[in-house]
Amino acid sequence: MSRPAHAAPGPYAPPAPARELTAVSADGSRLHVEVHGPERAPAVVLAHGWTCSTAFWAAQVRELAADHRVIAYDQRGHGRTPASPACGTDALADDLEAVLAATLEPGERAVVAGHSMGGMTVMAASSRPAFREHAAAVLLCSTGSSRLVAESTVVPIRAGRVRTWLTHRVLGSRAPLGPVTPLARRILKYGTMGPASTPEMVEACARIVHACPRTVRHAWSQVLGLLDLDHGVRELRVPTEIVVGTADRLTPPVHARSLAAALPHCLGVTELPGVGHMTPVEAPEAVTGRIRALVAAHVTSRVTAPTHVVPAEESA
Repeated sequence: MSRPAHAAPGPYAPPAPARELTAVSADGSRLHVEVHGPERAPAVVLAHGWTCSTAFWAAQVRELAADHRVIAYDQRGHGRTPASPACGTDALADDLEAVLAATLEPGERAVVAGHSMGGMTVMAASSRPAFREHAAAVLLCSTGSSRLVAESTVVPIRAGRVRTWLTHRVLGSRAPLGPVTPLARRILKYGTMGPASTPEMVEACARIVHACPRTVRHAWSQVLGLLDLDHGVRELRVPTEIVVGTADRLTPPVHARSLAAALPHCLGVTELPGVGHMTPVEAPEAVTGRIRALVAAHVTSRVTAPTHVVPAEESA
């Protein structure tokens, strides 16, 4: 059970999984999956965002695995899942379906939490049969369904065509990120994190983001730049809660409010003051607490096979 080489040490080091497995997606892509915690505990499925990996959820995994079965997987091209020529929202939905089928028993239900592109994965899969079978409730963290480039405030100028063009160029850059240097940490903190994020938080995120291959980063940036999953939001019929940071430049709170207005069963929006885009790292207690509450309200322990009762005439 090896730990990724890019994972940060100390409090943000991801714990070793109880087991690892490979889920095979519809196009044959092989997805790295980790399972933490007791096998028969209530289940939580975690989908990370663009340029991240399972290591991004370290704080949630560490806290939840004491009494939950926590399932985390690497999106294609990220972490320990190989890259694939197929990049798109259908591929994201296929992959989540494959993970659910590989890790949950028939009829077993779980809370599914998605951060950024992971939240978009949930929206893309919202009408899929496996998702509807297994999703009991959803937590959407720092995400949006459309107009991601137009609404981003990473480029600090007035909204309009110029800002949209510049933002697309910045987010879609093919340039290598290189080693994690003090300058790289400052740039990453400005673009993705809130002003109160600690050096340890910034270091953890920088190591994860810089480990993403630039070809993968660029390919998925093109998908996100053209994203339109508004229809998927309307199909997301399970109880859904939203978390967003007020200092999020990549998916500002306007997205959270739009999602809340469109969702069929929105439980509410939590806006975290001064927190940026990396909510599970910047506000781990708040995110973990929302997941716990959703599990308590909507998930029971793992299903067990029914006991066969022998009729009296057979036992005689």
